[in-house]
Amino acid sequence: MGGAYDGFGGRAERSLADSQPAWAPGPRAPAGAPNVVVVLCDDLGYSDLGCYGSEIATPHVDGLADRGVRLANYHVTPLCSPTRAALLTGVNPHRAGVGYLAIEDHGFPGYRGRLTDAVVTAAELFRHNGYTTLAAGKWHLTPRSEMSEAADRSSWPLQRGFDRYYGYLGGLSNWHQPHLLHEDNHVVQVDRYPDGYYFADDVTERAIAMVRAAKVADPGRPFFLYLAHGAVHAPLLAKPEDVERHRGRYGAGWDELREARHRRQLELGVLEPGTEPAPRNDDVPAWDSLSAEEQAFAARQMEVYAAMVDNVDRNLGRLCAALAALGVLDDTLILFSSDNGASPGGGPFGTTAYLRHGYTAALERRPGPRELERAALVGGPRAMTHYAWGWATASNTPFRLYKGTTFAGGHQVPLVLSWPRGIAGRGAIRRQWTHVTDVLPTLVELLGLAAPAAEVPMTGASFAPALADPEAPAAHDEQYGETQGHRSFYRHGRELVSLHRPGEPLDEPDWQLYDLVRDPTQREELSAREPERVRELAAAWDEAAWANGVFPLGDLANGLYRLRRPGAGERQAVMLTPADHTYEPNLAKALLRGRSLRIVVSLEHGDGDEGMLVAHGDQGGGYALYVEDGALVFAVNDSFSLVRLEAGAAADGVREIAVEIDAHEDGTWDAAVLVDGEPRGRIESLPPWTGHTPLEGIDVGIDRRSPVCWDVYERHGPFRYSGALHSVAYLPR
Repeated sequence: MGGAYDGFGGRAERSLADSQPAWAPGPRAPAGAPNVVVVLCDDLGYSDLGCYGSEIATPHVDGLADRGVRLANYHVTPLCSPTRAALLTGVNPHRAGVGYLAIEDHGFPGYRGRLTDAVVTAAELFRHNGYTTLAAGKWHLTPRSEMSEAADRSSWPLQRGFDRYYGYLGGLSNWHQPHLLHEDNHVVQVDRYPDGYYFADDVTERAIAMVRAAKVADPGRPFFLYLAHGAVHAPLLAKPEDVERHRGRYGAGWDELREARHRRQLELGVLEPGTEPAPRNDDVPAWDSLSAEEQAFAARQMEVYAAMVDNVDRNLGRLCAALAALGVLDDTLILFSSDNGASPGGGPFGTTAYLRHGYTAALERRPGPRELERAALVGGPRAMTHYAWGWATASNTPFRLYKGTTFAGGHQVPLVLSWPRGIAGRGAIRRQWTHVTDVLPTLVELLGLAAPAAEVPMTGASFAPALADPEAPAAHDEQYGETQGHRSFYRHGRELVSLHRPGEPLDEPDWQLYDLVRDPTQREELSAREPERVRELAAAWDEAAWANGVFPLGDLANGLYRLRRPGAGERQAVMLTPADHTYEPNLAKALLRGRSLRIVVSLEHGDGDEGMLVAHGDQGGGYALYVEDGALVFAVNDSFSLVRLEAGAAADGVREIAVEIDAHEDGTWDAAVLVDGEPRGRIESLPPWTGHTPLEGIDVGIDRRSPVCWDVYERHGPFRYSGALHSVAYLPR
């Protein structure tokens, strides 16, 4: 049997020859077995839906709530990949191999960035029960080193039990012009998206098409659909017509919005009478402290966010209409939820350069002229926007803090469940404490599924009894939490929580204790009054952490999350041709960052030839070398503006054009252009590549999808080179 030992008694990875599960598919599902649809949003806060207190109209989610049940006390993990791992396996995330973001395989059992073979996924379980299994949208359970066309695909959706898949394997994209899409087991080759393209619309259409195809081919066979929206993860990008519906709505600011949502939550009964909101997060500036220009900039951010929530709801309506047209809506169990709380990635004032600045110290500064001048671009394909902390605080009403922390704002989210023929409740609210690991066990019990044997069994507990009985005891009594050194432990209504700051020691957390029965919004800290309870729960956390593979602890400063297994696929040199589709973004990024190199274009340039020679990146940041109207140009997009080096005429007969990049220790870099060995100019002190930049891969002879140079794109589109372009070589210096 191939594969390395994963530390939990299972194999950490599969070889191609050993990619099939040990158990055989089960028999055909019994007649009348219901369909199942799980819709997962990204970074959606507790109060962002109408049925949870929002002013944003979400009639289709609200309709599910009216026909089903809302969970008022549902908890996920504070990050997207671990939540997805737990949702799709019913197993604690570290135990499933995904204790942190699925970015790198860090080598330790709890941090492989991919699901261990020792767990059975929901898709494998449903397939075992005779279901067609379909997935669309964000996956984020594959390490970056396994996303190329030459990668081991064993962590891709089809190898983990899905019959069909369409979406993106990573953590984020550009919703107007996605940087990389996959269908089933291959890359979707796109030069230019149609005008008006929007990913949430596309992924919904693909999901509907998959369902229709399956039902037309075999009407009696049920399906399991996992539809994971990229929304409302940054960058915040929305369709103009959706934004227009929310124009002018948020000028009063985040403090007033939070108060209004809290009042509405009490009216709806989502919060019990007398529940007070947590104090405003300390890092949030008062709305009145912003200048009029800053307020307008911030209000625009929330208009776009609201438009994204609005769009997700409309697409849910399209999906439900399609199910109704097929005659299966009432016999389809639909679950709608979020993977974690609202995100603080935009800083105190928000940004239009999230791909470059997300979660960095640069966001602590007030927005400068370059930011404010771009306010009109917010929501469109040219500005990679994220909203300010104040809006994230409002999204998480009434809770403390945000995604990425183990306080309630990081992990308490909405969950709506509707199945008219199988769940008696109509408009009910349930307050039992429930966890993301409980979802799959609940589906197994509700639908009477047979769960195949797994080396690591599900750790969650079914909350099916609570759906029928509001007085049923909570089936999930205790739960550890951990992300980036933040820790928590819940037991019987008490929760121990720590807030960790990167770089601080990880051995002695500063524990805080809360009584969530009496104080669900964590207003009154009890550790000084109940030291014995603190010691008890701290010991329980430690025991659970050892049992679930949480150690070694890490954060973004102490090095654990920078560790990667050897052989991650990085190349010392690469040669590309126009016949190659886009060079995979993660491999492309590794060629560039912190390295001096020579980019050599070999061609036979003729008089009148023009077009892109090489382009790497997009509107969020990148560079391009092109010929237009006989002139050679090297352009660098720093996320805010475009710097151009005019390199003179590209004369008839040119055979080689080179860009020499000199990287400096501080991350800045210089670039010089040479034509057949002749220096044509130099630009110095270009800003570092940080964050997610460049997000797109390398194109040769064309600039696909989101362009580096928007004005060139407006004139020429992807601007395919018209001459004889032989190759582009990336050569380390």
